[in-house]
Amino acid sequence: MTEAENGWSAVIDHDRCIGSGLCVTYAAGTFEQNEDARAVLRTPSTDSLDEIRAAVEACPTGAIALTVHERNGSDET
Repeated sequence: MTEAENGWSAVIDHDRCIGSGLCVTYAAGTFEQNEDARAVLRTPSTDSLDEIRAAVEACPTGAIALTVHERNGSDET
């Protein structure tokens, strides 16, 4: 499933990412690290929304922004 099919989207600010790997620890089915140890999204994602939220909250620099798309058209961050 893609992010849109899961009802959420995430954006990673690579300038803020320090490569701690906590996002991978909490949601390895959604995040991985590139050759510079920066976080990148995996597609398709295989983690639950709760696991993804935990990964976003664990990021020490706040480099990951998560938006949950509600069915009524409004978005929640």
